[in-house]
Amino acid sequence: MNFNELNLPEPLMKGIADAGFSSCTPIQEYTLPISLTGKDIAGQAQTGTGKTAAFLITLFTRLLNNKSASGKHPRALILAPTRELVVQIEQDAQILGRHCGLTIQAIYGGVDYMKQRDALRDGADVIIGTPGRLIDYLKQKVYSLKEVEMLVIDEADRMFDMGFIADLRFILRRLPPFDQRQNLLFSATLNLRVMELAYEFMNSPEKVSVTPERMTAENVEQVLYHASRKEKFPLLLGLLRRVGMIRTMIFINTKREGEYLNDRLNANDCPSRIISGDVDQKKRLRILEDFKEGKLPILIATDVASRGLHIDGVTHVINYDLPQDCEDYVHRIGRTARAGAEGMAISLADEDGVLYLEAIEEYIKAKIPVEWAEDDLFVNDFKRVARPKYKKDAPAGGRGSARPPLKGSRTALKGAPTAAKAPAVKPVAAQVNPETGEPAKKRRRRRKKPGGEGSPAPQTTAEKS
Repeated sequence: MNFNELNLPEPLMKGIADAGFSSCTPIQEYTLPISLTGKDIAGQAQTGTGKTAAFLITLFTRLLNNKSASGKHPRALILAPTRELVVQIEQDAQILGRHCGLTIQAIYGGVDYMKQRDALRDGADVIIGTPGRLIDYLKQKVYSLKEVEMLVIDEADRMFDMGFIADLRFILRRLPPFDQRQNLLFSATLNLRVMELAYEFMNSPEKVSVTPERMTAENVEQVLYHASRKEKFPLLLGLLRRVGMIRTMIFINTKREGEYLNDRLNANDCPSRIISGDVDQKKRLRILEDFKEGKLPILIATDVASRGLHIDGVTHVINYDLPQDCEDYVHRIGRTARAGAEGMAISLADEDGVLYLEAIEEYIKAKIPVEWAEDDLFVNDFKRVARPKYKKDAPAGGRGSARPPLKGSRTALKGAPTAAKAPAVKPVAAQVNPETGEPAKKRRRRRKKPGGEGSPAPQTTAEKS
């Protein structure tokens, strides 16, 4: 289906042309004819299929056709679970709505608090945000949700996984009644929890599912290497040198392992940076921008970056750690081969990660092809880097710590000597029996039982006298 067949407003068609879209993807072809009529939709589709454009086109069409005066309060609300996804949606919305004359504002944590609050007070037609900061401004009465005409919930299943469901319900209960607004919900999986939310806050949504036989994108070439924990890094270096480092994403399960991997790669002439949940938001955006522009060849990330990020030209995705959640595997390798391009997904399975392999293959309904690495693929002459130490590994003043006790601590108050200055304990001379000349046997003192059965009753004052 071509976008010209949908009778869209002229300003929106200009934005679609600016984005380079000509024909609809399957999820757009199924949802747009329904959503443009004003009906609610609960849509399911795999990552990278154009869900964002599907609900943005519906949103801009509704706001442009409805000639209600735009006040200071938002007319449309888009909720997403992660900051990166909010930024990605906001960038797509700015392109598609460039000629629509609507104000678009992204609200998320980690950036200037007062600047976002002032932007909300000045007024915005479309708000895209994460639940936490939106609730913060809502409680301060910086804005109101009483004029919202359209609600979009993206990655609804991720909302449950990240514990946002209580915040989500808090926001939804402050919107106009469900029959006075249009509601669109998109999710990678429409499980029972997601559908319960849909039926509670939506107006008889129509379920649209575009799930191919293959859970993963067709243009992704997958390969799996079995390697021990000690062999993973030498194998990774060999793979990077063989396939090149044009634009590669490496996924790990923990921030600590990611920081150690980042130090080792940079020490071995593989420029890389890491993004995780506790990295400052401005720093994360700067790292992502460098990666998109090609200034940074390798990006290490936790699963915070496995959803919602659309980065053109990612040639390789490497699962240094196999994900514990089988759905995250699909989202990770979905960062490559987007929009019809080709890509490669390489997974390394060690002693721990191999335990998740069966669930992953059962979820994607396919076996991941296995290749056995030759000896010349391993790089054994790499530069060693010490594993970084963390405070909780050696607490201050604790056992095994080189630090002195903290001032005011119990150990310091008692004046206990340190291990280095502890006085030497003199050995006690053994007692000798003067008659036999042999060492005297040590007599054990008999413990007295506490007052109870078999023990004499304590004397009263009268008995003592």
